[in-house]
Amino acid sequence: MGGPAGGGSAALLIARAIPPAELTALAGEARAIGLEPLIEVRSEEELAAALAAGTRVIGVNQRDLETLEVDPRVTARLLPLVPAGVVAVSESGIRSREDVERAAASGADAVLVGTVLSAAADPAAALRELASVKRGARRAH
Repeated sequence: MGGPAGGGSAALLIARAIPPAELTALAGEARAIGLEPLIEVRSEEELAAALAAGTRVIGVNQRDLETLEVDPRVTARLLPLVPAGVVAVSESGIRSREDVERAAASGADAVLVGTVLSAAADPAAALRELASVKRGARRAH
């Protein structure tokens, strides 16, 4: 199936903002039109709802969307709970190679990076530095 007319390939669904039954329905609708739902979570309850919705991509947001504070312990707490067959993304607060290494050690398959690249004098060099970290392993569930 070709992607949607706008050319997107994924849709961000924030579990905190969507009741579980609706989350499942929206994830199904996204897949029906050729989008892969990335469901963003910050708690064990949200992770359970995302997995129940059948997501194949989980984003663990280290930033509390209400206070805007970043807590790297969220990644360390939740990523090991993501089943091995689901892509796990650590989001927000990734500023250095050490941050990427911590996420990888927790089992992240990928990281979402923004500000550090847009603020870098040499974004390509910054990206190469962050991308050189080897992916960690997650235990199978």
